[in-house]
Amino acid sequence: MGAEAHSEGASEPQRSSRRFPTLTRDTARPEGGGRAASGDFPAPARQWPLLSVMSGVAFGLLLEALDAFRWGAIVIGLSLLGGAVLRWALPSVGMLAVRSRFTDMATYGGLGFVIVMLAMMVQPKPWIHIPFLDDIVHFTVW
Repeated sequence: MGAEAHSEGASEPQRSSRRFPTLTRDTARPEGGGRAASGDFPAPARQWPLLSVMSGVAFGLLLEALDAFRWGAIVIGLSLLGGAVLRWALPSVGMLAVRSRFTDMATYGGLGFVIVMLAMMVQPKPWIHIPFLDDIVHFTVW
């Protein structure tokens, strides 16, 4: 019967290799895309990693709407960094898993880091000063 023979009582064909088949018939689930809690819990409890990141972003947007731009952007960036940590630490994170674990961590972590750094460099009175950025701005303006 070969590598894809059905075993007794199994509903899925067994493969002898971890390689993906050359012909796919369905979309593969992202790594870690299972529920974060069992099916006995209500839907919000099953998706708590995504809801925690989204609530942090919503709080940051609320701070920005209340005219605290710098703090709101920092909260948004830290929420994305928290999403990267959750994606790294938990085996299944529900709908927070979009692509592979590495891609999700790089995306959430990279965007979170850039947002936090830009929030700390925003004018007036920046908290940090990076000298080569002044040269880049002067080069692009003139």
